[in-house]
Amino acid sequence: MGRHVMEALGMSRVVIEDGKVTEVGEPKVGYCPLFKKYRNIDRIDADTVRENIEFRIREFGMCTEMREIRMRDFLSFGVSEMMAKALADGELDAVVLASDGCGTAVIDDPEIVQGMGGRISGLCETSPIGRVIDGIGRERVLDPEKARIDQMAGVRKALEMGYRRIAVTVASAGDAEGIRRLCGDGAVIFAVHTTGVSEEDARSYFDTCDVITACASRYVREVAAERGALQAGTKVPVYGASDTGRRIIISKMEELGRTPDNVLEDGPRPLL
Repeated sequence: MGRHVMEALGMSRVVIEDGKVTEVGEPKVGYCPLFKKYRNIDRIDADTVRENIEFRIREFGMCTEMREIRMRDFLSFGVSEMMAKALADGELDAVVLASDGCGTAVIDDPEIVQGMGGRISGLCETSPIGRVIDGIGRERVLDPEKARIDQMAGVRKALEMGYRRIAVTVASAGDAEGIRRLCGDGAVIFAVHTTGVSEEDARSYFDTCDVITACASRYVREVAAERGALQAGTKVPVYGASDTGRRIIISKMEELGRTPDNVLEDGPRPLL
């Protein structure tokens, strides 16, 4: 099952080795309304982080050979939920994402996008898991031997596979800029794991990406307000920064019977 490293709830560094949590760092964010809503966590500390990660291992086999590959929607405006719907609607041809057990992969099945993209945290490092790679399809995994994470290389692989309208998740402004240069408007770029980004990177995201998640980022919220970006959600919002991004978000909102939001309330604390 190997070694897996992620920045989990509260931006706590977590290491999982052979299905066991072996390291939990101190979180930088002490409260998140999403974890309060779904897991009734009032305060994020090392103990609650460990408990939550162990719950995910039990619940859907995260980072183990028991990993569930397919799932249904979990969050209203989660990135995986929006990508899965856009894929099902024909707005996208494929999604390039990074997940535990496979690293970067190219997926064109909405339920697998949700299964592998939902309910995981900021993945830094992972190891190959046979069940995951076989379930996705070995030919769809960027590096089946090492489960490497490289979103730019994943986009290149998607292009080589014949896909043209490609969604991709990025956790760095540099990746977003490089993918935009490579694909032009052919890429639909989702900025994720934005907590702690600099003001410069936040501005770059809004210049380059289609959809940006707020996470616990102070600067993403400030730049979004400054630019009047379309907002979905009031606590941990996502923002539409392009016509394509706005269309994808609005489509999901219509499915839920919602309209765009324009206020912020009860967000993560502190914002970084």
